[in-house]
Amino acid sequence: MTAAQSRNAAYALALLVPGGLMAGALISQYGFGLYPCEMCWWQRYPHIAAIVLALLAFTMKGRGAGDMAVILAAIATGISGLIGAFHAGVEYGWWEGVTACATVAASGGNPLDAIMNAPVIRCDVAPWSLFGISLAGFNFLISLSGAVLVFALLGKSRKGA
Repeated sequence: MTAAQSRNAAYALALLVPGGLMAGALISQYGFGLYPCEMCWWQRYPHIAAIVLALLAFTMKGRGAGDMAVILAAIATGISGLIGAFHAGVEYGWWEGVTACATVAASGGNPLDAIMNAPVIRCDVAPWSLFGISLAGFNFLISLSGAVLVFALLGKSRKGA
């Protein structure tokens, strides 16, 4: 792989990893009714920042500022992964969480009724898992792997340049 190919792959991954994870989170929420708890929201914020930074990087591609935006996007993705690791530990009962449960209020109608009838989403209960790995656990695995790969690809592109 050439230096240019490594750089292009790093830029693409910096966008695709958080973008794919956010898409999965939104599909699970709106398509399957898996509403996020407070800690799930914490994991989304760095992904949103990473998507913005990665898109910004594409506008500055080929300059040092573009690489810096990709680095910041990878850091944001890694932060989301670390939050996911903490959240997964809370779900598995390895340690205590730091928040109360969150609720999702429905829009429309009487606001008080919506608040009173909103589902309680617990941070310490995994609403879904595959092979014993919760969504927070998958976020940890995918986000940290993606961030490390972005750094490796950028490093390879700098050595080859």
